[in-house]
Amino acid sequence: MKREAAGRGGSRLMHDELRVGMVLEVGRPRNNFPLGEAAAHSLLIAGGIGVTPILSMVARLRSLGRSWELHYAVRRRSEAAFLDMLGAGGGPVQLHVDEEQGGVLDVARIVGAPREGTHLYCCGPTPMLEAFTSAAASWPTEQVHLEYFTSAFAPAVEKGFIVELARSMRQITVVPGQTILEALRANGIKAVSSCEQGICGSCETKVLAGEPDHRDLLLSDEEKAAGEVMMICCSGSRSAVLVLDL
Repeated sequence: MKREAAGRGGSRLMHDELRVGMVLEVGRPRNNFPLGEAAAHSLLIAGGIGVTPILSMVARLRSLGRSWELHYAVRRRSEAAFLDMLGAGGGPVQLHVDEEQGGVLDVARIVGAPREGTHLYCCGPTPMLEAFTSAAASWPTEQVHLEYFTSAFAPAVEKGFIVELARSMRQITVVPGQTILEALRANGIKAVSSCEQGICGSCETKVLAGEPDHRDLLLSDEEKAAGEVMMICCSGSRSAVLVLDL
């Protein structure tokens, strides 16, 4: 793991405090970036440590004998991980090193025009994801898959509202500048969470009434319009009262 001095603290803790022999408590894995195993062809794009989820996709596609290709971009060759497992340097795996090739990976060229039966996958830094999203805008949404490291949206904390908890029969006031998750914690209510940016799905909560102000990167436009669930770590309320299944 790369040490990110300006990150949220996870990589600094891993580098500075973890030692061999320490026991860590971990939760069950969540997969919001699934592989479509039935696709005729899978086009995979990874940037830096974004190759991590892609690595398991490559292993699975190989085991199934499916058609695939991987474009793996890093800033410098020393940052390229798992090359021995990927077999980078030819065939379906193409390694792009920015400092050796005079610039970043041309995502738009790789994505190209929509192709029937091809599914696109991308995981990497925000600039790569933005380029990927733009390049794949004309593709059918069901053929485009991506995973974010950090949120592209600010949390919905502009205004206050009331959250009614249907199960516990409590009303919680969410003040401006505060997320629903923060308001719950301030009132002694435990709620499951992890990334707290709307990218992991751990805090997904059923909405019973009211209109959520969605700020996550997981729900589709159709799911957001339906307003049946929301991520309480980052999303707020457009209505004065929001009723949650908590």
